[in-house]
Amino acid sequence: MDITGVNRNLTAPVTGASEIPTEKAAENRPIIQAVKALNGTEMFGHDNQLTFQRDPESKRMVLQVINRNTHEVVSQIPPEYVLRLAEDLKPQQDSGPPARIG
Repeated sequence: MDITGVNRNLTAPVTGASEIPTEKAAENRPIIQAVKALNGTEMFGHDNQLTFQRDPESKRMVLQVINRNTHEVVSQIPPEYVLRLAEDLKPQQDSGPPARIG
């Protein structure tokens, strides 16, 4: 399991996971085991693996299926355009509802 930022070039990061506090690591253990089990079944294909990553801009978790050989993102949930749309809408959400006239 890789918990690094989503790579904007649609390639998987080659580096390992960043340092995680002990409490968070314990919370993530069942998820890590499940991802390893899924990857062991080759459910996503012989050359593909499932990863979890945190998008640095939206802070949302992203699931990616990565090609192990090319490091290309085969599939991603939520898709990149949804993450960017959420970021584009964020300033509007932060400013609150529009003022009523009349």
